[in-house]
Amino acid sequence: MDTVFDFLFQFLGQFFGSLWSIITGLFNGIAGMFNFPKYVQVINDFTTELGGLAWVIAIISIILLAAVMALVVWLIVVAIKKFIKSRQRRKDTDSLVKEVQSLNKEVMRLNLEKDKILSMKVSQIGLNPNEIAELTGEELETLNGENADGDTGEIRFYKLTELDEEWADYQPPEYDNDITLPEFCERFRLFACSRLGLYYDIKMIRLFVSSFASTRLIILQGISGTGKTSLAYAFGKFVCNPSVITPVQPSWRDRSELFGYFNEFTKRYNETELLRAMYEASYNENVYLVILDEMNIARVEYYFAEMLSILEMPRRDEWIVDLVPNVWANDPKLFNKGQFTVPPNMWYCGTANNDDSTFAITDKVYDRAMPINIDTKGTPFEAPDTPPVVINYHHFEDILNKAKADNPMSDDLLNKLALVDDYIIAHFRVAFGNRVMKQIKDYVPAYVGTGGKEIDGLDYILARKVLRKFEALNLSYIRDEIDGLIAYMDELFGDENMGECKSYLLMLKKLV
Repeated sequence: MDTVFDFLFQFLGQFFGSLWSIITGLFNGIAGMFNFPKYVQVINDFTTELGGLAWVIAIISIILLAAVMALVVWLIVVAIKKFIKSRQRRKDTDSLVKEVQSLNKEVMRLNLEKDKILSMKVSQIGLNPNEIAELTGEELETLNGENADGDTGEIRFYKLTELDEEWADYQPPEYDNDITLPEFCERFRLFACSRLGLYYDIKMIRLFVSSFASTRLIILQGISGTGKTSLAYAFGKFVCNPSVITPVQPSWRDRSELFGYFNEFTKRYNETELLRAMYEASYNENVYLVILDEMNIARVEYYFAEMLSILEMPRRDEWIVDLVPNVWANDPKLFNKGQFTVPPNMWYCGTANNDDSTFAITDKVYDRAMPINIDTKGTPFEAPDTPPVVINYHHFEDILNKAKADNPMSDDLLNKLALVDDYIIAHFRVAFGNRVMKQIKDYVPAYVGTGGKEIDGLDYILARKVLRKFEALNLSYIRDEIDGLIAYMDELFGDENMGECKSYLLMLKKLV
């Protein structure tokens, strides 16, 4: 037995001993290649023997050897990286293959389930299941519960068709169509105080109500907690039609967040609360106000872009939204070939905070809206109990239009506005277009109609619509020009006027 063990030891030892010699020799060779102390020792041994030319050759050889070593290290690193990447690719490929296999199994399961349902329907109508292959596409659609237009026989606009039933026998209330615009503003202020415990200065109420005369989109902006949402909420309570509050989400990117969308899988339309309110507004003449709460927590020009374009149309019968591409027999009654007309008795009010969590509102939005700053808390005051008003939108628009007709901007003020416009173009390279000019001519007379002064109305809208554009400029370059503009306004309008514009310009100087 000892002889056998001795044989195996010598026989196998010959192989494994040689293999071990190869491995140790490889590592010893690598260690020897990078044995830097040995290289230093060799250089020291020949320091005294090398001459001038010999030293040049020695230095060149040292540099070349260092380059070779660096190349070897680089090749090793590249090889390791390629190995890791190939492993990762192989792992990703295996993962995708498994996912595809899983999806294929799910498709097969769904097809089997569909075939079972189809077989049940076929057996119910007396056909042999083997005859399914002979059915036409139209017959298969019928078996699946669909007509030629994709109509499953179910209601795809559930909320809107409910409204058709609720408002079928609607009788309008008795509206208070004798109230004047100054009375409307004063009663609104007293109502907010006595019924809701909200305190607003009469000037703020006038600024807010006048905005309805110039645009369909109002932006209430300022620091948090000053009553922006509360003002719009109180307006809805005052006109006996609570405002529709729509909290904007950071993920909003398109119109489907406002109007909803058709779900091809469920064959139903996902209706938003805003769409429901718009459809309801089409059935009556009440004043509707939609609150887009925290509107700039997402990009306004993304989700509200279509509404901005629609509301710019000069004729209200052109305020049309395409909701669905086809027609079902049980679609809401007020739809016309899948289209819906935006109601004329609805306004939109967005609240905006300017901080790190929000997006800047672009010029495209500001030019089409009326921004109102609310930066201070209201001062409490005593007010008698004041009830709300029942007013229809026709009368509300009539008193606003009457204010515009009765209080057109004076020629003197228009000439001064033109001079300010020329001065701003010459010194700041900033101009405003016809849209802003039309809004000014609508807003200022309406503000006068609420009981305010003409110069104050111009002061406010000029600061919020025109001077606001200075924020896009390099303030350090226009700092000196700001003083000149303030002096020019004092010369045109008087030192005691244009306080909003001058305060805004002085604030811009502080930002430099």
